[in-house]
This record gives sequence, C-alpha cells and structure tokens, in this order.
Amino acid sequence: MTTEQNSSNSIPLQTSPQINFPTSQPNTNLNPNSNLNPYLNSLISIPFPKKRRKVRLTRKLSTLTFNNQVFQQQQHYSSSLSNGSINSNNEHVTNSSNYIMNSVTDVSEEIIFINKEATSEALIALTSGFPADSLTDEEIEAGVVSVVGGIEQVNYILIRNHILTKWRENVNNWLTKDVFYDIIPGHCGTLLNSAYNFLVSHGYVNFGVAPAIKEKILIESTKANVIVIGAGLAGLAAARQLMSFGFKVIVLEGRKRAGGRVYTKKMEGANKTAAADLGGSVLTGTLGNPLGIMARQLSYQLHKVRDKCPLYRPDGSSVDPDVDLKVEAAFNRLLDNASKIRQLMGEVSVDVSLGAALETFREVYGEAVNSEEMNLFNWHLANLEYANAGLLSKLSLAFWDQDDPYDMGGDHCFLPGGNGRLVQALAENLPISYEKTVQTIRYGSDGVQVVTGSQIYEGDMVLCTVPLGVLKSGSVKFIPELPQRKLDGIKRLGFGLLNKVAMLFPHVFWSTDLETFGHLCDESSRRGEFFLFYSYASVAGGPLLIALVAGEAAHKFESMPPTDAVARVLQILRGIYEPQGIDVPEPIQTVCTRWGSDPFSLGSYSNVAVGASGDDYDILAENVGDGRLFFAGEATNRRYPATMHGAFLSGLREAASMAHHANARAMQKRVERSPSKDAQSCAALLADLFREPDLEFGSFSAIYPRRSSDLKSTAILRITFSVPRKKSSEGTKTDLQHSNKLLFQQLQSHFNQQQQLHVYTLLSRQQVLELREVRGGDEMRLHYLSEKLGVKLVGRERFGSFCRFSYCFRQS
Repeated sequence: MTTEQNSSNSIPLQTSPQINFPTSQPNTNLNPNSNLNPYLNSLISIPFPKKRRKVRLTRKLSTLTFNNQVFQQQQHYSSSLSNGSINSNNEHVTNSSNYIMNSVTDVSEEIIFINKEATSEALIALTSGFPADSLTDEEIEAGVVSVVGGIEQVNYILIRNHILTKWRENVNNWLTKDVFYDIIPGHCGTLLNSAYNFLVSHGYVNFGVAPAIKEKILIESTKANVIVIGAGLAGLAAARQLMSFGFKVIVLEGRKRAGGRVYTKKMEGANKTAAADLGGSVLTGTLGNPLGIMARQLSYQLHKVRDKCPLYRPDGSSVDPDVDLKVEAAFNRLLDNASKIRQLMGEVSVDVSLGAALETFREVYGEAVNSEEMNLFNWHLANLEYANAGLLSKLSLAFWDQDDPYDMGGDHCFLPGGNGRLVQALAENLPISYEKTVQTIRYGSDGVQVVTGSQIYEGDMVLCTVPLGVLKSGSVKFIPELPQRKLDGIKRLGFGLLNKVAMLFPHVFWSTDLETFGHLCDESSRRGEFFLFYSYASVAGGPLLIALVAGEAAHKFESMPPTDAVARVLQILRGIYEPQGIDVPEPIQTVCTRWGSDPFSLGSYSNVAVGASGDDYDILAENVGDGRLFFAGEATNRRYPATMHGAFLSGLREAASMAHHANARAMQKRVERSPSKDAQSCAALLADLFREPDLEFGSFSAIYPRRSSDLKSTAILRITFSVPRKKSSEGTKTDLQHSNKLLFQQLQSHFNQQQQLHVYTLLSRQQVLELREVRGGDEMRLHYLSEKLGVKLVGRERFGSFCRFSYCFRQS
C-alpha cells in the first residue's frame, strides 16, 4: 500500500441527497382496541430490495418478508388482547400513565399499553437486531425477565422497543430512565430497569460521539485496566464504551493511524483533492446501522448509491439491455437451484462449494451458451466474489449467505468526505499508542500481559480485534495456546481479498448520473479484474474514480506492478469513452491497494468457506481464560460479518461482556457458561481435552481428573477408528454421465475421503491401566472392553449428554 496519510475534514464537498432516517412520531389516540394495520401499511414503502450491483448484492430480505415479522408480532399482541389477557368489560385508561389496567385482575398479568406505535416500534427494534416477538440470547443470559415466555416477556419487549424508539428520535441526547416514569406503569418498574440497563450496557442506546454522550466518558477510571489490541472500528467502539463504564483503557495499534481496514486517503495534485476510501467504503443498509446513527450525531449527510449500473463489453461497447436482463434472470435461477439442492443434500452440502453448484447447474441447464452471455455470467460471478471477498470455489454452498436474514435494510450509502471522518470522531481523545506490533498475549487467572517488541503491557483483561487473516497467520502468539475449538474455527472460516485502484483525474469525463458501471472480461480467470468502477465525484470532493479487483484477479493483483495496473485501467476506460468522442486524460494521482500483503490485515474480510458455518463466527467471538481474553471484529459477528457496522457492533458487544465479567469478579462470582449441546461444539470440547492426554496406547487415549490421583476416580477413554471410504470400481451410467461436473466431483471427494471416528466411554483410572496391559493389540482391547467390562461406547448421537459431563470434568 502507499504511504498512509490522515484524511482531511476540510475537503470541499458537492451537495448530495440527504438520507432521511425513520423516526416514530407519538400518537395521541390512546384507544387500545384501535386497529394497528394502518401502521403496517405505512411500512410497505420502506425499501428492502434485493440489491443487484452493490456490496452485498444477493438474496436480501424483501419488504414483505420483513414486514411479516412485524405483522406476526402485532398479531401476537392483538390475540393476547382478545383471548382474555385483558378483560374488555373491566379495562379503563388511566390518563396519568397512558396504559390499560384491569380493575379486577392482577395487573402483572396484563399486557400494558404504551401508545399506538407498537408495530412501528417493533420495526425499529428489528432494524437494531432484535426479534419481533422473542428475546435474544443475550437478553436471556442477562436475565431481563424472571420467566422466558408469557405476559412478562411481552411487556418487556414493548418497553424495550419503546426505549429504543425514544432514543432514535434524538440520538444526540443521553436518554435517561426518568423520561419513562410517567409512561410505563408503576408495576412494570422492574422491567423498565431491566430493559433500560440492558440497552445501555450493550450499546443499543446512548452510544456514539454526540457531545452529550462523550461527556459520559470518565476522566478518572474507577475499574479494572483493559488493553485493546487494534484501533479499527471494533477496537475504537469497545474502548470508548469501556471508558464510559469507568475502565482504564489503553489501545495498541500497529499502524501509524487508526481505522484498520477503514482507510480514507487524501489524494491531491494540480489543485485537485479527493478523499478516497481504500478499505471499507459503503454503508450497507441505513435503517438500523450504528454508523448511520453516528453520521446523524455528527450532522453528516449520507449519499445514496444509485442502482443504475450500465455494463460494457470487453471491446468497450454497451451490453444489450435485453441480453443483460436475460443472463441476470438465469443467474438468479441458478442461485435458487443451488439453494434448493443444498436443502436436499443436508449436511453433505457443508463440504461442497457454491462455485461447483453454480457451474454444474449452468452446464446442465445450458445457460450462458454464447460468448457474450458467458462474459455476462462471469461478471455476475465476479460480483458475487466481490460481495463475499472469496473465490466461489471456496465458498460454502451450505452457508455462504447465512447472514442474509439479518440484513438491516435501507439504502446503501457513501459518506461524503470518506469513512475516515467516523474513525477520526471515534478516536478523538482515546489513549491510542501507535506503531505497537503485538507479538504475544499471555492470559491467566491473575490477569493478562501483552508483549510489543521490548515493551510489556499488563492489565486485568485484553480485547483482541486483529483481523482473521492475522489470526490465521499465527503472527500473534497466545500463551497458553487458544482452545482447539477456537483454533478450528479460525482455520475453517474463510478470509478473502478485494483490492482497488483509486485514480484522481483533472476532471470528470464519465457520466455524473451514476455511481457505478461495470466492465466484462472474456477470460474466466480474469473476470474480477477491474470489473466494477465506483464514481466518487459527488462525495469525495474531486474527480475520483475507483476500480475494483475481486476473486482470483485480486490475488494476482498483489504482484502486479502499479504502473501496469493503471495502464490496464486506462485502456479499459479509453475503450469505453473514446468511441463516444470523450477524451480520457492521464490521472493526476493513483493508488493501488495491497490488502493481502498488508501485515496488519493479510486480507480484506471474512466469508463462510467450504467446511465452515455461521457457528464459527460465534466460536471466534467466545472469550477464553475465564473472562480474561476477549475477541471482537467483523469475523466475530455472525449476523453482520464482512461489514463496517458488524465490526463496530462487535466492539460494543465485547465491552458489555468485559464489564459483566469484571463485575462478577469484583463480587467474587464465577460467570458460568452453559456447555453447548450441538455435536460440533462438543467435539471441539473433547478435542481440547484430548489435546494432551494423560495416557496413550494404540488407538486408545485417556484423561484423568486434574485434582485426583485416586485409582477409583473416573477417567474418560477415547478410541480412534480410521474409516476409509473407497471408491467403487464400477460406476453407473449416471455416475459416468456426471463425472465431469464439478458438483459431482466434490460429492465424490466427500464420500471417498478417509474419515476418523472417535468413540468414548467412562472407566475408572484402574480399569484404564488394566486395559493398557491387555495383550493382542487394539482388537483384543475392544473385546476386553465389551466382554469383560461390559461398557458402552458413545458416539456422535450421544454427544449432547456426554458433553455436559466432559464440561464438568474439565472444571474438576
């Protein structure tokens, strides 16, 4: 990458259309039996389109799907009102508190009425990541209600949604609890406290950089010392939140600047300047996006990225719109077919790539048969690789789009002047130490140590926000080593690459009524090379054009000389515009990114690779060392991976978790983590236990309780079987017919590969020692187990109950 410079906030900006954020207006009609359907009708106009040529282009929630969730919640409330939860003969409205009270029955068993905006407030909650009619796992763990389900939960959700909506009306304000005393009925005071405290502590309200919120950062810390590694959006969000909680924080950043993979570079020359976003650039969805909320706090207007995106052939001529629509429709059909077949394949689809499925279906259905259609089809594939920062041949067919249901919705936007303006606001007055490359993180029951060169930083807790690419490289050493479960998750998840060529020109020669245009390539291996251009002329302060490089081309681009890259881009642009009589000038300044070789990123953003799943994001997010070592970043956010807001939200999430663990330690309480019941999680737990077994012989290994040497104490015995799956020497006609299809090749590989099978049982320590002495090898030992000892071996189907014992065993 080029020499980094701080972005400037004084860049002259052209006027751009302002994005209006939805707010809920209070309604004075307090009739609880009024039909709420008019509010549903008003939601239909909120845009949730399937984005065609934007950052996350494929398979987004439709307006109907999204609003159905709200409608179901409204029906839930309405049915509760009509099934006897509130007796309509006895109810009356208390003007002083604006809620319905039954004068005969216990008021704690009634659904409260706050205002007529229950449905629109539920929509606000949905855009913040809350389910329409249930609690999140975090809320359940926090114990926000005494009993999950029932009237109390319904009332909590109504109160929670109302608090969220109230703060969204004025995000520059520090929302206090007393605002709701005259609105929420007195008997719901506990629920009000619960909802308010949860939303504040977890960063759903009262976050950001508004003056009233920045005032809450305590100058004198009163709590534990925290080390934050990385000054990207995750680290900055966590540091600011932790300081507002009263923690003493130090942020260690390897670069000379804050922002991480969000980097706005000031380009200038010949009296022209522009702010170029070389990393994260598009705010994907604005309805609940916390970065959009920050932009409001800073009075920054967002610029909607328009949908118009003309495509040009390799020779520079325009693509026939009819052919474009035909191929796009065919491409979407193939995605639909891929979605259907993964459901039929079940677990097997985990080991199959999306690319293999798409290519197989394209061949089977005869799509994109001529060269122009094939070039268009490859453009869509490149666009998909851009959205996922990964090769389609490595993306999981089963889970590549697992985050789509959580799409925030709304427009995709640019921030005029660059996203560095948000970084600058977040980093203001934070204790950041730059050019500190972390080599080692030590963690234990007495605290943490972070080693950077010759310096050692000590603290009570540490938050690691380094990108997944850095974790994969092993350049940061953890002592003790991370649990096998987390190491496996790091290995399984994908971390892809996207590069850019930013060019500042003397003037704008391209059309100003669009933000994007695409270029086709006639070579499949180069389909992602400068396939999409972004015009930033309306938001960067100058005539700036950025070309994207995705997929396989992004990796080759890392070693391409910058002069060759710029020459190729200019060749494409001149092929498009010179036949139209438009001269393409030489650029004033150019920058080529190299995110793959940047030692502080080693890639761009995460994806679900073949063999991985959304669970791996959760695994990366888990803290280790009894609440000493925590992790944040976009690759730890299952709902919003590969996004700037996903990184930001993960920082707020971990700040809440760190505060919770610190408070528990202060009260000398242990934070209990319930052992997972799913097979993959239990397998990882057992793999951790058997990483260093106490005894090994043949295919057998055993572990003993840490604190007992009693021969009668219980031991866990594991037996490992190798199960080769051999390919049949005789193939059916169908097998031979499809043998050249990528999908069938990957399926065949899945069933042919050698697999290991682990089975477990419980023995006494004495019995394990006796088993070791049995002569005749593993076969005789198995015979001894079944015939002499009469034990049962537990496999995958019994992992759930066995895992709970293993979890307790590890604690002993």
